[in-house]
Amino acid sequence: METIDREEIYSKAVRAGKRTYFFDVKATRNNDYYLTITESKKKFDDNGTQNFEKHKIFLYKEDFEKFSEGLEDAVAYIKAVLGGEIPAQSQSEHKRNDFDVDFDQI
Repeated sequence: METIDREEIYSKAVRAGKRTYFFDVKATRNNDYYLTITESKKKFDDNGTQNFEKHKIFLYKEDFEKFSEGLEDAVAYIKAVLGGEIPAQSQSEHKRNDFDVDFDQI
């Protein structure tokens, strides 16, 4: 099966320590936009050869608002805990609003 690269409309790289995040806006054949978010982390193998470990997610326009809300909520929670505004919860106390998924089991 041949891979077809979609047209890249916009790209933004964000360097954060050992990681770089790429935010790439692309267009489908129907000229619909979607976002790919790629995390790239520099790794070295046993021989000292540099490699990059990459993880990518695709975010579609119908999910932008809910994704953004979830990200903002999670970041706000972390900032509040680190700022001492609210006590940190243990893993067993953490409650998911919409569904319960253990990503280690996926």
